[in-house]
Amino acid sequence: MNSIKIDDTYAEAFETKASYLLITAATRELAYTAAVEATGFATSFIGCPAEAGIDGYVESSKTPDGRPGYSIIICQNTTKKLEQQLLERIGQCVLTAATTAVYNLLPESQIQSNLGFKLSFFADGYQEKIERYDRTLYKIPVMSGDFLIEENIGITDAVAGGNLYITAKTQQTALVAAQAAVNAIREIPGVITPFPGGIVASGSKVGSKKYDFMHATTNERYCPTLKDKISDSKLSKDTNGVYEIVFDGLDEERINLATQSAINAIKTIPDVQEISAGNFGGKLGKYKIHLKR
Repeated sequence: MNSIKIDDTYAEAFETKASYLLITAATRELAYTAAVEATGFATSFIGCPAEAGIDGYVESSKTPDGRPGYSIIICQNTTKKLEQQLLERIGQCVLTAATTAVYNLLPESQIQSNLGFKLSFFADGYQEKIERYDRTLYKIPVMSGDFLIEENIGITDAVAGGNLYITAKTQQTALVAAQAAVNAIREIPGVITPFPGGIVASGSKVGSKKYDFMHATTNERYCPTLKDKISDSKLSKDTNGVYEIVFDGLDEERINLATQSAINAIKTIPDVQEISAGNFGGKLGKYKIHLKR
């Protein structure tokens, strides 16, 4: 472990709604392709209709149908909006993918969305409600055979907005540290990093100093190329690399665990200068994810 300054601050996370699903297919590659499609265009609520990501690979020995699969998490801030995202993403990106099936990973959730029932109408009357794998499923005939989807998909309260800032002497060092942090977070079930590759290259702030029509703009205090041009830069003279990691989880405990796991991974990378986090003074959400535990 290297000696890295850890800012005595917290990431400000907030409540969201989430569904936890399993996509299986005939091969691992086919399951992964469907999972990638279903979680696309879902990096941030700032400009995307959801925040979503792949949670992890699930071996065939641990899936209901004995086929390889990937678990995914899809988040939205209201149940109604999440249900719409489920309908669109599973209907357009998974139903259309070869050999796929969809299962619910939140059987004890208080809220149940009848996604399978809704998608079954695509079968135009040829759908069939069946009991299989100790689950209630809908069988929808498609060109490649039958698409199976569980009747009800759980919706649960979740936590979004866990984050870390990584500053380093070089961009390369910051990138390696960010990748190490993402790899550590991916080992924790029930946590996703929704940005491309899990890394945020363009951290933002709320609103704009110059343009009234902008809801979010670049966080200039963390831009290395601006550190000599602005008076309130957060970066030292020898800082030339900054990346942010954002992660969402099924509960606060997982977000705290992801934070500490990521910090420990970052500490193994030389020349990282500081680990910090972004917050809004308690105005955004009720969860304070402290970096120092």
